[in-house]
Amino acid sequence: MNVSLRTTTAMAVALGLVSSPAFADMEAAMEFLDSEIGDVSTLTREEQEAEMQWFIDAAQEFQGMDINVVSETITTHEYESQVLAPAFSAITGINVTHDLIGEGDVVERLQVQMQSGNNVYDAYVNDSDLIGTHWRYGQARNLTEWMAGEGADVTSPTLDLEDFIGTQFTTGPDGNLYQLPDQQFANLYWFRYDWFNDEKNRADFESEYGYELGVPVNWAAYEDIAEFFTGRDLSHMGVEQEIFGNMDYGKKDPSLGWRYTDAWMSMAGMGDTGEPNGLPVDEWGIRVNENSQPVGACVDRGGATNSPAAVYAVDKAIEWLQNYSPPAAAGMTFSEAGPVPGQGNIAQQMFMYTTFVAPLVDSPEVMNEDGTPKWRLAPSPHGVYWEEGMKVGYQDVGSWTILDSTPTDRAKAAWLYAQFVTSKTVDVKKADVGLTFIRESTINSEHFTERAPRLGGLVEFYRSPARTQWSPTGTNVPDYPKLAQLWWQNIGDAMSGAKSTQEALDTLCADMEDVMARLERAGVQGDLGPVLNEEQEASYWLEQPGAPKPALENEDEEPQTVSYDELIQSWQE
Repeated sequence: MNVSLRTTTAMAVALGLVSSPAFADMEAAMEFLDSEIGDVSTLTREEQEAEMQWFIDAAQEFQGMDINVVSETITTHEYESQVLAPAFSAITGINVTHDLIGEGDVVERLQVQMQSGNNVYDAYVNDSDLIGTHWRYGQARNLTEWMAGEGADVTSPTLDLEDFIGTQFTTGPDGNLYQLPDQQFANLYWFRYDWFNDEKNRADFESEYGYELGVPVNWAAYEDIAEFFTGRDLSHMGVEQEIFGNMDYGKKDPSLGWRYTDAWMSMAGMGDTGEPNGLPVDEWGIRVNENSQPVGACVDRGGATNSPAAVYAVDKAIEWLQNYSPPAAAGMTFSEAGPVPGQGNIAQQMFMYTTFVAPLVDSPEVMNEDGTPKWRLAPSPHGVYWEEGMKVGYQDVGSWTILDSTPTDRAKAAWLYAQFVTSKTVDVKKADVGLTFIRESTINSEHFTERAPRLGGLVEFYRSPARTQWSPTGTNVPDYPKLAQLWWQNIGDAMSGAKSTQEALDTLCADMEDVMARLERAGVQGDLGPVLNEEQEASYWLEQPGAPKPALENEDEEPQTVSYDELIQSWQE
């Protein structure tokens, strides 16, 4: 995303924080606090200065060191790279280069370092979706042990892990922390609140469909609303653009894989019940045994990746992309499609990654003159196979990960930087820019109480207990880098029509089992690795309770909507 950070970047240049030699400097810290942070923090000025002094003292032995870290390119990380990294360098004397690349490239670099043992980067902001990978391979530093042992002298006394809202997702089944959350964003339902509350639109919808226009609870209602708004004349509201009832993306690209593994399949109802992830079958369709060992992905081994619910999930996405979305959407990627609702001609989006809220609030087409949004966020509707107790959505938790192959001194310097960009001093300001909350104190701050009316329900969502129902990929996935690439390649064949959905998913689950079989033969994950079930007739598994679920005779359920105000009230209960 090309989100402007001109103001903060100009501040960094003005302070001499860009491309200059790094020397530990409390004066630089004071200038940074004055110019960039001010009172946009949960800490008092005295507490901010004390935290900065700790970083200066802890970094003394690393002054002049050059370190390299990497993350994907989203607004939050642009802010870190362009503003916080040069500030950290000026304050601590550690020269940090914070690279911004595609998420797929981050995973590739991480995989290269894991396989070669060569230090590619000193730290990665790596999705917690890889927690199963890190836990099983044992190549990521165990942060619980690190903070108590080798890294104790560079672990901030004000880190306050209990204040982080995402550590449950970066903790392995062994109870140890492997990653430190840096940013979080959920995927939620997004809709044009002004269009949904327009009297003519409401009357016309109820006349045509027989129920009230509102936030869809299920996919049947979502589809009706998509059909209703696609091509609708909204000139009575002053809108002259061509209107579409859905927005999505479909290019054969790594981001197409996340589109499906990021809980789409569980929203359809593919896996089992369980929080934060379905057990024994998760939203990738991977089944594990009682020892958390993966045993299969295809239905004939007890998995669900090619089950009737999975076929339904992919078919619906393709149908809505073709029938109700802008024609260009089929050729777009995640980053290209994200800002499109800000152009003002999309009625709703099932799957809005809230990292795109930041550019939305800068889009005059979807904001009122008083700074309030014309849109709102709500829980995404679920499919016909979904049942109570199943995962309802995805939450990205980009987290600092330091591999064992990184030399200790470089790991310590990188750990200091990771703590700096997540510190209480800077976190409210960072969240103000990127809207990717990681700390309870930031979410509940007075600053975000004041901003909440202009963020369309985002703050209310993160302040509610419901947020824990949105979770990242869990520990069923034994090797995220190897398995994730199979999703976009095979789903891409279904999207393009090269294969039927069933054929594409049959190939996908077989490919995943091939990877798991190789891991089992190699024994590289020890007692935590895959132990594939023997194949059986699909009917055996389809007759068992839970996932994989047999095909429903009728996949057309009764559409259901609810008023937005009732939803918000439920979040606040």
